[in-house]
Amino acid sequence: MLSHSQIWRAIDALAARHGMSPSGLAKQAGLDPTTFNKSKRGGDGSKLRWPSTESLSKVLAATGSSLEELVVLITDDAPKTRMVPLIGLAQAGTSGYFDDAGFPSGQGWEQIAFPEIADPQCYALEITGDSMLPVYRDGDRVLVSPSGSLRRGDRVVVKTLAGEVMAKQLARMTAQRIELKSFNPAFEERHFALSEIAFVHRIVWASQ
Repeated sequence: MLSHSQIWRAIDALAARHGMSPSGLAKQAGLDPTTFNKSKRGGDGSKLRWPSTESLSKVLAATGSSLEELVVLITDDAPKTRMVPLIGLAQAGTSGYFDDAGFPSGQGWEQIAFPEIADPQCYALEITGDSMLPVYRDGDRVLVSPSGSLRRGDRVVVKTLAGEVMAKQLARMTAQRIELKSFNPAFEERHFALSEIAFVHRIVWASQ
């Protein structure tokens, strides 16, 4: 049976993974900044309360996390990390860093610790420049899952057959085309035929 403390601990862990306080996470999710304050959780003689499903849904959307990932944090008393390969986003378009299936390969990858996820082929990219503001800043690192399921609104890493690599929001994908929305409104949306795309991988975590 789940306990109140497990849920709140998972929220705290999710905030920490994204470099935020619980109040910062609430604000990022469009909630009142005091929503996750310890003073509102109960305890010290008062009954602990459950966070609402609406607030949890908004938190998952704001962080690009899945329900499965939240469950891992809830049920694991000590969430584990593992070493994953890392390169800069600007390097990722260079040949030799991914195999034909879109998995990390070759030399030049560093190894860093990131939260454990089920995908054994996950990798990390370091953001460069300001083209992805305000979502990602220069120096942020994103954890990418090649096998993660895709849905509209997901944050994704896309590589074209021409070698261009970009991080965007998935606006729409059909059997023939993909439409990508830029995080920074100063940059235009991108549209491609799927025949032009090498891979589309889901961003599952960000270290900010």
